[in-house]
Amino acid sequence: MGEAERLEERIRRVGRALGLDAVGFAGAGPTPRTEFVREWWARGYGGEMHYIGRRLEERVDPRRILPEAVSLIVVGLACPPEPESRPAAGETVAPAVAQRRATGAVARYAGGDDYHDVLLDRVRALEEALPGLAAQPVRSRSYVDTGPVSERAAAERAGLGWIAKNSCLIHPELGSHLMLGVILCDLELEEDASVADRCGTCRACLDVCPTDAFAEPYVLDARRCISYTTIESRGSIPESMRTAHAEHIFGCDLCQAVCPWNRSRPRSPLPDPLGLRERLAKREEWLAPTLEWILDLDEAGFRSATRRTALRRPGRVGLLRNALVAAGNSSDARLLECVRRFVEDADPILSEHARWALARLEAVERCGADPFEARNA
Repeated sequence: MGEAERLEERIRRVGRALGLDAVGFAGAGPTPRTEFVREWWARGYGGEMHYIGRRLEERVDPRRILPEAVSLIVVGLACPPEPESRPAAGETVAPAVAQRRATGAVARYAGGDDYHDVLLDRVRALEEALPGLAAQPVRSRSYVDTGPVSERAAAERAGLGWIAKNSCLIHPELGSHLMLGVILCDLELEEDASVADRCGTCRACLDVCPTDAFAEPYVLDARRCISYTTIESRGSIPESMRTAHAEHIFGCDLCQAVCPWNRSRPRSPLPDPLGLRERLAKREEWLAPTLEWILDLDEAGFRSATRRTALRRPGRVGLLRNALVAAGNSSDARLLECVRRFVEDADPILSEHARWALARLEAVERCGADPFEARNA
């Protein structure tokens, strides 16, 4: 490691050795992007995420978190790709139509080891290396989607990509399936050049959204986003939105799946000598979990199935609520008995969603339609 090497490059080199796919640098002050958070919250777009409102000014200006902060070190770790095919859990051979079972859809980043833990471990290792790299004491603080930091705004400023019309960050080489971490520090680091917005006239992400969650390009109304309603919301999913939820039981990747910047990325995995993406990859049971299996999970079963994953975020009641909606959308009358068990459940959220799903499945049963023909009609 030559003495002439800039501090930024030494930090970047250590970050890459730790398995991080991208490392960039930005100033710690507020930007127009972070200042817009005030207006976004005032419009009510944050829904029940009161933790945002409670520390709003820190999201606007990271120096309110760490007054000594001068720079932000922003890192990215690419999410592992989805398998080419997704057989239902438990199926060992291609089944006949009559043997298929309705499955739930889980967001690409979930179902493996929780990315908060995997990435934060790497971020903290980089943070701990800073004093040695800078040859001086360093005041710092790090976050991975767990503190009052606008990671995407920081990543945009640090040159890791641009904010797309679906409000996701797009890295020009890695696409938008990128998990982000931020280190606030008192080091004077040169800010990286920004990346120009390359969305152009494309609006595929806006048009594909089944719940019309975008108030306008670049502005997400979280209350209408399937990721919010299946993960963050603790109440009832609005009945007017339930059909649009389709099979989604945890998160939604639709607006990223149609993005040309993701569709054109090479399918071959990035080098991963430390096995980070192997840890993040979905476990077999979450590749295509059957709704029948999920609806049969008691508290102990839920805790076992979701151990060390992000799927614990909505809790058992939240995941069952989502599975009941997916069951109602499945057109699979074979789920009737699973759903009926929740009609008189002590939890009013589960009983309400069970009654909704039951009415839809009973209508399918009366018609006698094949569940997969009915769903795809």
